[in-house]
Amino acid sequence: MKFDKKVLGSGFVAAFSLFLTVASVSGDHVTTKTEPDSQTVELTAEPIPKSNKIELVSAELKQDNTINEVKEATITDQSKAEAEEKKENEPEEKKSMAQEKKVQAEAETTEKEETEVEAKAERAEADEKKENEPEAKEEQAKAEEKKENEPEAKTQQAEATEKEETKTEKLEVAKAKETEAQAEKAEGEEKIEKDSEVKAEKTKANEKAKKKKKKQAAEKQETAKNELVESGIQEVSPWAEKLMPNVEEYLNIRAEASEESELVGKIHKGAAADILEQGDGWTKISSGSVEGYVKDEYCVTGLEAESLANELGTTYATATTGGVRVRQAESSAEDTPILDVLEEGGKIKVDKGAEAAEGWVPVKVDDQVGYISEEFVTVELELGKAISIEEEQAAIAAAEAEAEAKRKAEQEAAQQQSSSDNSSNGNENSSSGNENSSSGSSTQQREAVAASYDDVTLLGALIQCEAGSEPYEGQLAVGAVVMNRLRCGYAGSISGVIYQSGQFTPASNGMLSGVLSSGVSGSCIQAAQEAINGVDNVNGATSFRRAGSAEGLVIGNHVFF
Repeated sequence: MKFDKKVLGSGFVAAFSLFLTVASVSGDHVTTKTEPDSQTVELTAEPIPKSNKIELVSAELKQDNTINEVKEATITDQSKAEAEEKKENEPEEKKSMAQEKKVQAEAETTEKEETEVEAKAERAEADEKKENEPEAKEEQAKAEEKKENEPEAKTQQAEATEKEETKTEKLEVAKAKETEAQAEKAEGEEKIEKDSEVKAEKTKANEKAKKKKKKQAAEKQETAKNELVESGIQEVSPWAEKLMPNVEEYLNIRAEASEESELVGKIHKGAAADILEQGDGWTKISSGSVEGYVKDEYCVTGLEAESLANELGTTYATATTGGVRVRQAESSAEDTPILDVLEEGGKIKVDKGAEAAEGWVPVKVDDQVGYISEEFVTVELELGKAISIEEEQAAIAAAEAEAEAKRKAEQEAAQQQSSSDNSSNGNENSSSGNENSSSGSSTQQREAVAASYDDVTLLGALIQCEAGSEPYEGQLAVGAVVMNRLRCGYAGSISGVIYQSGQFTPASNGMLSGVLSSGVSGSCIQAAQEAINGVDNVNGATSFRRAGSAEGLVIGNHVFF
């Protein structure tokens, strides 16, 4: 099969037309120019002018139509070529001429369409330009306004920059000041700490100096006391003319300054005496009802005697009027609790270990500390006194008499017991009571206690108040209770036990004072002396009540426990 060059040329033309169509879809505008007598096809490409989206879509549709037309033309050319191939006898020139005309017609048609597309694109571009002209003018106006405002904006920006720089500088200055203030504060705190340390050191130094001064003052005072004692210049102390025995039990008092001299009395530990005359190794004293001589080596005087007296003696506060209140605190306020009330002459022990405010006296109330206004009491240190040999013998005789009386009482009780079987019910009960009175009762000899004549009299007066109508055994029992309390530490002296708050009613209601004023019976004085000498017929009992009110040893109308 032979192909004519013209046919081939028309195939190339179709191919180029397809290429142009594809290029148009890609965005390029292709035009072809052909010369009538030439097989050369010149291709030119120009960029498609910018247009809006509607024109682009329209162009694309037109291009699609052109592509379809080209495709159809190509198909037609192919069909014709095939037909011409079949027509081998037809002149090749006619075929070529027809083909060329057709291609030329197609090219002209394409060029015309492209020209129309370009014209439409130019019109669309013009329309778009007209539409965008107000916007462009507005943008141009904005640009011109921006240019006009540009100096002002630059000025504002410069001012803002300047303000920012000023603010930054101020912040830096403030930070610098704050840092400086913190440094000054730290320095001040450090200085305060150093000052505090210095003050603390000074305070410590001052305290040490004060302690040292106090110690030195105490040492000087002690030295002065020692010098005062050694030199014998003791008129500055109330104890300059007093002495106390420095012994375990008692010190003998003799009629003359000699160990062979007659014994006239005894002064027990805790008792004091007035100095009447000082000699060589012996001192004449007076204590209680006794005058005589004591050996100096067993005595202390002056400040030493005062110190010993404060150690062994008992200090009492005595009410100078009735209704003296013992308060729980150092206050006269109405809401301050009242622990006790003292009648006139009532005594209460002073608590030496307690500290009190000025104007108040600390006292002992049972296990508590109470306070009395010093305006209503007198405070005195009470000490024992010497006892004469006659008083001692009387006490011994009283003890013997008490023992004899006790033996008689026991015999009478035995006789009553033996006859109780033949008695009536009432007598039986009576004898039974007597039996109970004697049952369990036994006399014990305890350590004697140093006491003055006043102590004996005071104890006898209490016995008379409590058991004056009782048999002698009952009177001795009351005295034994008082002495047992003294031995148990209820108080430091007989008077302290008797006047202890809330214990013995006669001591607070004035009855005791009345008996002391009118005089004490002999049996009660004897019972008191015997009890002081250590006779105990209540088995160590420290309390008593009316018989029947408690369990214990019944003697007379009292039960002792």
